[in-house]
Amino acid sequence: MSTIQNDSVVTFHYTLTNAAGDVLDKSEGEPLVYLHGAHNIVPGLENELAGKTIGDKFKVTVEPELGYGDYQAELVQEVPRNMFQGVDDIQVGMQFQAQTDDGVQVVTVKDVTPELVIVDANHPLAGQALTFDVEVVGIRAASAEELEHGHAHGAGGHHH
Repeated sequence: MSTIQNDSVVTFHYTLTNAAGDVLDKSEGEPLVYLHGAHNIVPGLENELAGKTIGDKFKVTVEPELGYGDYQAELVQEVPRNMFQGVDDIQVGMQFQAQTDDGVQVVTVKDVTPELVIVDANHPLAGQALTFDVEVVGIRAASAEELEHGHAHGAGGHHH
């Protein structure tokens, strides 16, 4: 398999920066491995990787609608502090799993008062244009097991 297409397992290095040029994340040492076409990475980056080959290097800026979505103010909620039973020291930045009508959702603590905890269910990168500096280092066909599971399993196609 010489170009990235659906059902390819792709290995790449990346550096992720925001509009200000701050490095938000990067693949240090270990490249990222994903199953192309299975929505394992943000759509804007996956779209840009389609058709690329090993050795390709490129930079792409992904707008929020093809990244982590627009920031939605309605996803910020005040929750009574007693909903956090067993957690004595709630601090800004902590993350919790919350059961919602849409299933389990990760929320981040934005503020804490004696009575309330303000939580935000937006992805931390929602609403941001993100720039990915990418180098493709590997492409292979996905195994039947990977296709069934909907994600890459590693270098040899097996769970670790």
